[in-house]
Amino acid sequence: MLAKRIIPCLDVSEGRVVKGVNFVNIKDAGDPIELAKEYNKQGADELVFLDITASHEKRNIMINIVREVGKQIFIPFTVGGGIRTVEDIRDILNAGADKVSLNTAAVLNPSIIKEASLKFGSQCIVLAIDAKRNSKMKNGFEVYIYGGREGTGKDAIEWALEAVKLGAGEILLTSMDRDGTKKGFDLELTSLISSTVNVPIIASGGVGILKDFLTGFKEGKADAALAASIFHYKEYTVKDIKNYLSKKGIVVRE
Repeated sequence: MLAKRIIPCLDVSEGRVVKGVNFVNIKDAGDPIELAKEYNKQGADELVFLDITASHEKRNIMINIVREVGKQIFIPFTVGGGIRTVEDIRDILNAGADKVSLNTAAVLNPSIIKEASLKFGSQCIVLAIDAKRNSKMKNGFEVYIYGGREGTGKDAIEWALEAVKLGAGEILLTSMDRDGTKKGFDLELTSLISSTVNVPIIASGGVGILKDFLTGFKEGKADAALAASIFHYKEYTVKDIKNYLSKKGIVVRE
């Protein structure tokens, strides 16, 4: 059995790490470089850096911050936000990222997934899906883009299948309904996508207590769990989570 991964997330806006609830009511949560160093020290398995306003503001990602964060950590590093072209992907990988996360660009131009996975390898291409419950969708969840500002009319499960066929090697799945609420992962959404596609699923959105990680892995069938505010506000360390999961029989990396 593959070890489950614990991944802190840095949502960055104007050079600072921020956190909101349901993608709004954003508050400052610290310096991205200092937080990256701390999570690397705590034993995080990976780190995700998302420039959350880049696509909406139609600007490029803050590559200087990506470069500085990359210098501070020795774990796999995924970067997303404001990526529009294969050249953008190359620049981010050259700046120190191991993977790129595509959401808006992939929805607007799905061929970028195929082109990028052929050029850099599918293991570098993470499809980010921001999904919200919508009973009009075939499977009950709609894909949103531009940092959760715009619905697409795309069914989240069908989009996941399409993107994996195009070459996405992993899916970062965020429940907009649960984001920042501390009510736990959306287990229905997570298990639906986990059981539909054959690539690793990173569950995101809603962690509040240790048990949420356990249910995300057991019931949601996720391969990795991403969290932000519980780490930023020092409610738990990565070690706390791994110790808890180990005691519950979940295989985690030391």
